[in-house]
Amino acid sequence: MEYQLHSHRHAEAVMRSEQSSARKLDEVLQIIRGISDSDLRTSFEAKAKRKTAAGKKVDKSLAAVINELLRNRLSPKGWKTESPIFKGAEYGDLPKKGGVAGKNPKNPWRLDFANGSYSIEVAFNHGEAIPWNLLKPVIAGELNHVEKAIQPELPVVVCATSDLKSKGNFDSAVGEYEKFLKYLKPLRNFLTIPILIVGLEAPKSFRIDPKTRRVVSISN
Repeated sequence: MEYQLHSHRHAEAVMRSEQSSARKLDEVLQIIRGISDSDLRTSFEAKAKRKTAAGKKVDKSLAAVINELLRNRLSPKGWKTESPIFKGAEYGDLPKKGGVAGKNPKNPWRLDFANGSYSIEVAFNHGEAIPWNLLKPVIAGELNHVEKAIQPELPVVVCATSDLKSKGNFDSAVGEYEKFLKYLKPLRNFLTIPILIVGLEAPKSFRIDPKTRRVVSISN
């Protein structure tokens, strides 16, 4: 997928200031670039076929497919999914059973992906959640009075551009890349660490029909 980048507090320059950090950033961007129109289309149609066969409603948009493709390509490279920010049951971890704490899927104090000093949030939710999507990685990266499970200091926030939102048939309430950028200035004093905002561009060869929820080819 093609994308736009915006660096809050010189994020990209900071991420490229050390060789190991630059390699990790390149890994993330290469994975995003490696998701082709064909990958998106094949995955969406296969998922729609499975859901139809099971008598379930077909997904409205490309959101779930993009999430799955990112997870399937980041996880083998050591990225942990749904990583808790804090330790302990008070902030969302399930109590230990047999010495092992369980994951609580409803825990709001989680990051979509984490790997060393990096975190990734895939933000395809409601526009009202934009401040939270920006603040959560800051909470993870800054010192806190609550004991941390992880402390990634270089966050990447992935969202949809308005074009992807339209052609990918995302819900109209989803917060798009352009809207994320508008929040950065009024929240600047609260967003105290560098954040790289990645706006995913729409597929060039197809769109999702809003009525049928089917793939429609786009002729050049």
